[in-house]
Amino acid sequence: MTQPDLAPDDGVRSRQQQIASNLRALILSGDLRPGDRVPSTSALMEQYGVTNPTVQRALAILKDEGFLKGDKGKGVFVTANQPVVIRASHYPRPAPEGQPYPWISTHSTPNRPARIDLISVDEVPAPAQVAAAFGAENGASVLCRHQLLHLGDEPAELLWSYYPVEIARGTRLAERRKIKGGTPAVLAELGYPLRNAIDQVGTRLATVDEFIALKLPQDMPVLRQIRVLYTDNQRPVQVDIMIKAGQQYEIQYELPE
Repeated sequence: MTQPDLAPDDGVRSRQQQIASNLRALILSGDLRPGDRVPSTSALMEQYGVTNPTVQRALAILKDEGFLKGDKGKGVFVTANQPVVIRASHYPRPAPEGQPYPWISTHSTPNRPARIDLISVDEVPAPAQVAAAFGAENGASVLCRHQLLHLGDEPAELLWSYYPVEIARGTRLAERRKIKGGTPAVLAELGYPLRNAIDQVGTRLATVDEFIALKLPQDMPVLRQIRVLYTDNQRPVQVDIMIKAGQQYEIQYELPE
């Protein structure tokens, strides 16, 4: 009897990681949609030439990431917890009066309501990229608002927002409380309306602090996004550094015709 062709083995990662990676790719591409049943354990064992425990460990990886859930006696199914698509061209604008911060209104869904926790507000030495964006010396004092953003019960993004002290000191930006409607409204009130922004996006593995704060299920990449926001005359007035849980987000680009 002819044996079925086994799925390729990359020879580096464990077989369970390879199975999880292939299934994750099918979920993210839409070939496995929310509510779809993934291939049976026996089918995956045959496809990859592995044992039942290896398949179960692979499925456990995706369950921990929130992509799969088991239904006893029926199988394992794709969840509705798909990555949030972020438009690369989006940057914060003042929220309409009485409305929540735009990140909340944009990303809240009935299944995963969004919320923001304020961690700290302090004057700190500017990290190198922040200092360069502001045209300041390394270590120059800047105001930092540090927040943790949640989607449902899961932490999704760490955010550090930096402001020149000559703009922020003594204003609502420096108060240790959340700002209704977000900081863009405060900047506009101070005479610094946001006009445009430039983003850089890269990936790397999480630091220990990021891994703990974002409750990452394994050693997966995070998205690191640095955004410089400008007011009139292209003056930089805010720098955001965002660390996003890799399984929670995708970045969408809209290119001109």
